Amino acid sequence: MSFNNAVVWIDHTKAQVIHFNADAADSESMKTHSTHPHPHQRHGDTHANEDDNTRFFDDIAAALTDAQQILVVGPAQEKTVFVSHLTATMPALAEKIKAVETVDHPSNGELLAHARKYFVSAGGLR
Repeated sequence: MSFNNAVVWIDHTKAQVIHFNADAADSESMKTHSTHPHPHQRHGDTHANEDDNTRFFDDIAAALTDAQQILVVGPAQEKTVFVSHLTATMPALAEKIKAVETVDHPSNGELLAHARKYFVSAGGLR
């Protein structure tokens, strides 16, 4: 089955990626490689933190390569750090991001419903 749409929910410890169309969906989870509970508040070895984020963000990006349009959501700043990473390192993928929104901690069903509603209202559920 072909899924042109994707939603990413991301915080500093994990990400949920759901690929979907109007009728079906497929989901996968990823965890950060960081061992620090709050990587953006970390003092000291910032290069190790950047490497952890880069690997985490690259894992998420790899899961998004087939998506034609992407919605990025999350509760805090990690979503914008992720989008900045994509813009700097994978601009073609970053161009597929249609919006970045603040969303707390939804269930997978709530996240999928939110994403479908977003793309329908934006005129582009594919």
